[in-house]
Amino acid sequence: MADTQTPPSEQTPLIEPATKHDSLTDLSTLRGWGICALMSLLIFIQATNISMMTTAQSEVAADLDAFAEATWFTSTFMIAASSVTPLAGRFAAIFTARLCLVFSSTILAIGLFITAAAPSLAVFLLGRAVTGMGSGGLMSIAIMLILDFTSTRRRGLFIGLISTNYTVGLSSGAVLAGLLTPIIGWRLIFWIQAPAALVLGPLLYFTIPPPDEDHSSLREGTLLQSLARIDYAGALTITISVVLFLTSLASPEVLIWPIPLSLVFLGFFLLIESRWAREPIIPVHLFRNRSVLLSCLAGVGLMMSRWCVVFFSPVYAIAVRGWAPASAGLILVPTNAGFGSGGILVGWLHIRKGGSYYASCLVLFMLFALATMALSILSSEDSAAALFMTATFLNGFFAGALMNYTMSHLLHLTSPHMHYIVSALFTTFRALAGSFGSAVGGGFFTRILKGSLESGFSRHGLSPKPDLVRTLLGSPATVSHLDGIERLVAVQSYEHAFSMLFMAATFLILVAAVFQAGTGWTAGSEDKTDE
Repeated sequence: MADTQTPPSEQTPLIEPATKHDSLTDLSTLRGWGICALMSLLIFIQATNISMMTTAQSEVAADLDAFAEATWFTSTFMIAASSVTPLAGRFAAIFTARLCLVFSSTILAIGLFITAAAPSLAVFLLGRAVTGMGSGGLMSIAIMLILDFTSTRRRGLFIGLISTNYTVGLSSGAVLAGLLTPIIGWRLIFWIQAPAALVLGPLLYFTIPPPDEDHSSLREGTLLQSLARIDYAGALTITISVVLFLTSLASPEVLIWPIPLSLVFLGFFLLIESRWAREPIIPVHLFRNRSVLLSCLAGVGLMMSRWCVVFFSPVYAIAVRGWAPASAGLILVPTNAGFGSGGILVGWLHIRKGGSYYASCLVLFMLFALATMALSILSSEDSAAALFMTATFLNGFFAGALMNYTMSHLLHLTSPHMHYIVSALFTTFRALAGSFGSAVGGGFFTRILKGSLESGFSRHGLSPKPDLVRTLLGSPATVSHLDGIERLVAVQSYEHAFSMLFMAATFLILVAAVFQAGTGWTAGSEDKTDE
């Protein structure tokens, strides 16, 4: 067939005009800001559900008589979210991001309703798991929308805005739960969030424009044909593997038997994805690309260490500083303000075009490690509160900047047509790392704290106090009700547990920096094969 394209002339522009959906300006102003506002509200609800347990934990544990199981309040949510996150990218490619948003927000609302009405611990944890399943793919879908509707020049800024909104939700969740739980109870907080999540999904569906013709080939066919494209075996094996692994390390006592089983199911998953899956959930062949593999591993270390700070800073304020839960939530304000401002500033001032950000990534990793080490040193009752909060701000600032730099550097290292799947994969690993950080970090912290409490009481000649130890593990607010030797032991034990947790996070950051250093300035030669 003859070429019907108009031949170039002196009037032909050197740079072609932006294609459809190249930036938010291609949408109407009202529609573009409507997408931003509605998506921000949905992410806000998701984020508050993570941090609110840090200040509402004591009340929930007392209401459900679940002091020993308090570590599962957040771990259950994060394990469920991390199990679903790998599926989000593939489901969005098959059913469109707008349809997946409706499904995710509906599941999120159902989980919130179950949690609010839970009469027992078992039902409460079920509600937390369903809520986590609903929230699992929201961040991945948000990044996909940015790639669809923003230009390369503005991408860094909008990724920074998404991170800022997420971190505002984290800060607000702890503060609002601390303020409202003593007044209206923890159940009403979930009752308020549930209908909001139920409405936001359909509103986003009608606000986001349908996919253009360039992407329709990904989703052609009937509903049954679309369902047949899902990699059910891969989804099942990766979910079982993640759940077993996190259950083992999140437990107050490390469970050995789930780890080898987790590795077995992981092996099955890799075999299925590489040999038999027509449309794999996680394209295993991408990990032959050195840049993609090492970037994902560096992102895991980055977010695991970051979550240790976010989740446990309010607990430190309650147990060691003696702050009320309402005030303890405020300790997240500086660190999350730093996280948001770090992402926005580098996106606005530095990441204004595609290119390598190799040196910036490595410098920020070192600064991030120093800020986290400072937290380990300052996590005592005698240190200045202003210094601790300054260290949390710097920790958040460097982490937020790294979120933006590492994503932009990975996009530089991969070809443009791989950006959609690579960014979804990268976001998936970061989400998994967040789950690992809160769940595994919670298990590590609980084990250190329990050992310190038992040895502390024994060292001071006190009789074994299993009931008090059990209560202290699930309710940091109990420390303020103690006095004498009991309070001394409790505070010192919490101090030691926090110091060890933040030191472990520092080591993890340094390991992540080594992985990031291995990504290099340019992509490896294997990229062309993957393309």
